[in-house]
Amino acid sequence: MQPLSPQPPLPAPSHAALEHSRAVKELIKAEIAGAGGWISFEHYMRLASYAPGMGYYSGGAAKFGQEGDFVTAPEISSLYGRAVARQAAQVLGNEDKGNVLEFGAGTGKLALDLLLELEKLGCLPRHYFILEVSAELQQRQQVLLERRAPHLAARVIWLTQLPEQFNGLILANEVLDAMPVHLVRWRGFQLFERGVETDADEFKWSDRPLMQGELFQAASILRPLADPEMGGVGPHRGSDRGGDYVSEISLAARHFMLSLSGMLKQGAILLIDYGFGHNEYYHPQRHRGTLMCHYRHYAHDDPFYLPGLQDITSHVDFSAIAEVAHKTGLDLLGYTSQAHFLINCGITELLAQIPAENARDYLPLANQVQKLLSPAEMGELFKVIAFGKNVSTPLTGFASGDKSRML
Repeated sequence: MQPLSPQPPLPAPSHAALEHSRAVKELIKAEIAGAGGWISFEHYMRLASYAPGMGYYSGGAAKFGQEGDFVTAPEISSLYGRAVARQAAQVLGNEDKGNVLEFGAGTGKLALDLLLELEKLGCLPRHYFILEVSAELQQRQQVLLERRAPHLAARVIWLTQLPEQFNGLILANEVLDAMPVHLVRWRGFQLFERGVETDADEFKWSDRPLMQGELFQAASILRPLADPEMGGVGPHRGSDRGGDYVSEISLAARHFMLSLSGMLKQGAILLIDYGFGHNEYYHPQRHRGTLMCHYRHYAHDDPFYLPGLQDITSHVDFSAIAEVAHKTGLDLLGYTSQAHFLINCGITELLAQIPAENARDYLPLANQVQKLLSPAEMGELFKVIAFGKNVSTPLTGFASGDKSRML
C-alpha cells in the first residue's frame, strides 16, 4: 500500500500553511520517538486530524467550499437540508416535542437549512445541539446562524461532550469517514497492523504482527472476506499481489455507535456518508483499501503529504456499524442510497416548486440536485442508514430503495 505520487501535482501551500504542516510533522515525529519508533496509523491519523490546535479539524484553515479542500452535500444545495428536514420532522413530531443533535456541523449550513425548513413545517426542535471539535468551525456556525436566522439562533446550543440521555434526532453527515482508522494487512493466515515510523526525517509504512486485542478480534472475523481460501471474496493467492490484502477497520466508529446507543432513549440516529456493506467493502478490487485524502479539491492516497493541511478519510463499513447497533438494542430503521433517500424525502417536489420557465433560478438548482442524485456523482456511493429506539412508524426516507440486504 505504497502511496502514489499525487497526480497532477497538488497546489503549493502558502508559507504560513507550510510552517503549520511542519509543526504538525514534528509533533507526530515526537510521538513516534516517544513510542519507541512506531505508532499505529490510527494514532497518526488522529494526530494529523485532531491534535488540539494543530490537526486538520482543530486548526483554523478553511476546509469546506471552494476555498477549502472539499464540498459536502449541504454546501452543494439548500435543497439537501430541506429534504433531510422532512425526515427530521417525522422523527420530531410537533414543535418543541424533541431535540436535534448534529455532529460535526461544518460551516453550519445543514443546521441552518434544517431549522428554516422545520420552521416552515411547524416542527422546530426544542433545542438544536451541535457537538463540534473545532473552535474555528463553531465560530463560523454561530456567525452564519446569527446572520441568516437570528430568530432561531437561540435554539442552538454547542456541546463539548455527549449528553447522558437524549430524545429526538441524532444526525451525522460525513462524520464517520473522518474518524481515525486502523490499517490491517491480511497475508494468508497472518495478520499485521500497518503503522508509521520515520526514515531520514520522512514518514514510512511499517507493519507489525497483530496477535491480540480488540483490533485482532475484528480483523479475525473479517479474515474470510479477505482470504478466498477460507470462503471469502478477497484476493486470490498466486495473484500478482501474492495474497496480500490491506484495508481499514474503524474501531472509533464502533465505539461511537456504542455511545449513541447508550445515550438515545427515544428517537432516531441518521448517518449519511460514503461507504459499503462488508462484501463490497472487502472486495478483491479494493485490495489496497479505501483510504483517501483531499487537498484543495484534489483527491489522492498519500496520508503523509502535508499532515495537518489535508483531510484524511476512509469509506464507512456500514455492516460493522449495523452489527454494533444490533448488539446494543437499536432497531435498524432503514438503509438506502442517498439518491433514494432524498427522493423519498421529496427533493424533486421541492425543485418542482420553482417554475422551469424561470431558468435563472431553476437551472442552478436542477444542476445541484443532479450532483446529489446522480450515480456518477453522490447518489449511489453515499448511503443513508437509520437506527432507532421506540420508533414505531416507518421512516419516510426509506419508503423505497431498500439496501439492507447489502449489510
